[in-house]
Amino acid sequence: MRFNFDRNVDVEKINAYLVGGGIASLSAAVYLIRDGHVPAKNIHILEQSSIEGGSMDGAGNPETGYVIRGGRMFDEEAYACIFGIMECIPSLTDPTVSIMDEFRAFNKKVHTSSKARLIDNDANILESSKLGFNRQDRLALIDILMNTEEALGTKTITDCFPETFFETNFWYQWTTTFAFEPWHSAVEFKRYLHRFFHELPRISDLSGVRRTPYNQYDSIILPMTEWLKGQGVDFQYGCLVTSLEFNTENDKKTVKGINCLRAEKEEKIVVEADDFVFVTIGSLTAGASLGSMNTVPKLNDKTVGGDWSLWEKIAKESPEFGRPEVFNNRVEESMWESFTVTLKDPTMFNKIIEYTGNQPGTGALMTFKDSGWFMSIVLHNQPHFINQPDDVQAFWGYALFPYKEGDFVKKRMVDCTGEEILTELLYHLNFKEDMDKIISTSICIPCIMPFITSQFLTRSKGDRPQVVPECSTNLAFLGQFAEIPDDVVFTVDYSARSAQMAVYKFLNLDKEVTPIYKGQYDARVLLNSAMVMMRDDNLREEIMALKKLFIN
Repeated sequence: MRFNFDRNVDVEKINAYLVGGGIASLSAAVYLIRDGHVPAKNIHILEQSSIEGGSMDGAGNPETGYVIRGGRMFDEEAYACIFGIMECIPSLTDPTVSIMDEFRAFNKKVHTSSKARLIDNDANILESSKLGFNRQDRLALIDILMNTEEALGTKTITDCFPETFFETNFWYQWTTTFAFEPWHSAVEFKRYLHRFFHELPRISDLSGVRRTPYNQYDSIILPMTEWLKGQGVDFQYGCLVTSLEFNTENDKKTVKGINCLRAEKEEKIVVEADDFVFVTIGSLTAGASLGSMNTVPKLNDKTVGGDWSLWEKIAKESPEFGRPEVFNNRVEESMWESFTVTLKDPTMFNKIIEYTGNQPGTGALMTFKDSGWFMSIVLHNQPHFINQPDDVQAFWGYALFPYKEGDFVKKRMVDCTGEEILTELLYHLNFKEDMDKIISTSICIPCIMPFITSQFLTRSKGDRPQVVPECSTNLAFLGQFAEIPDDVVFTVDYSARSAQMAVYKFLNLDKEVTPIYKGQYDARVLLNSAMVMMRDDNLREEIMALKKLFIN
């Protein structure tokens, strides 16, 4: 994708204002410096909180416990944008190598191959290599692959599949890998099927997964921030952008001012003619609430703040700026709950290793497929935090049905303390004999996130604005709620791609945006995936349909 933007650009005169300090803004800053040669001192990152990274967080200590609200799995084929950025960011410990070099070296040493992907309610590890489709399931899957996004419209996943589909190994594994719910958008589900079609043969052991050496804040955000600050980028913390001011001329919108709050004082940043404004819209972790071993997180069902409030105000300026209410008014469809467990005694960690046969970092997701909460956990390679002592372990988990009652703790997950969540998990693992010891030496911190999968909600064309709307002269939208055709939300790569598209267009660079990997058009990928889909069956009709879809 190349852009032809009718504007002469003198990079020395540009000031770039990046609203939000998450991965999208950090990526935009890298592209502005590396590819656009914009002076770093002219790049201003306006962040409401006291730390950068947005939803890609990771912090804590062994005394009060570690916390990551979410975890990310990377894919060698599909994450080209963020990998391209990582290649130019030096390591914090060895500036002669990049964080991408560290990433590759780590994944060469610690390779994922899960031996316990699915577990039943009796703590039995299940055989999961067969996807479990019947003929009706397969035909429905092929149908959604062949349908256009326009034809699918606002259909949900449940609108497109029989009930049996949601009892297949494929669904249990795909939905927990990518965090889809049955009521989410069929269009987004279709995009994922196309984007990750090459992962079908590996979905049962997640051997296609790549991971960062530490949590993503320590492995990506921190070194990116240090590099950007070293270049001279202006980070302004404690700066809440409340609204934008526009000039309108000939149906074109131009940002002329940025209104913000600093230490409860109102300020205005004047945006000059040569300046650009990049706004990360929406927020996956707005309204997030942490609990503790003895307290329950606050259930902020209708909390909207930060990035959501700003987008709501901006959207009133033009229909081309999207419709945030489509994504932030259905909390019951977008919320799930995660938890981070800090272990001060190795008993639980060692028992999970013995139970699964996987060393830490090699097992990826373990899903308790019949659990009322639909819970999964990940045993990371240790240490998972830079400051983590050798005698402390940490792992992460999440549940897609937190409004439902647990199987052993007879409460909704949203009503449970960290101790109760850890208790439910220990029963699922059948670690009852050591339960008291484990609970007394552990810290489980639950986290409720009302909007964590709001980007997956059913939507219509125009609900998500273009990265650079047709009516905009100097405003770009970044992040998970900007529209990038064919790409998949809820990935780090999506945020990075939105930044690349915006920078290349505004600076009128003679560079191609990183192509989207489309493995579904590779005959080898098609053959391998089709064999897994149709294992042990003679299904000529389905094979011919797939051939027609991807080859012809």
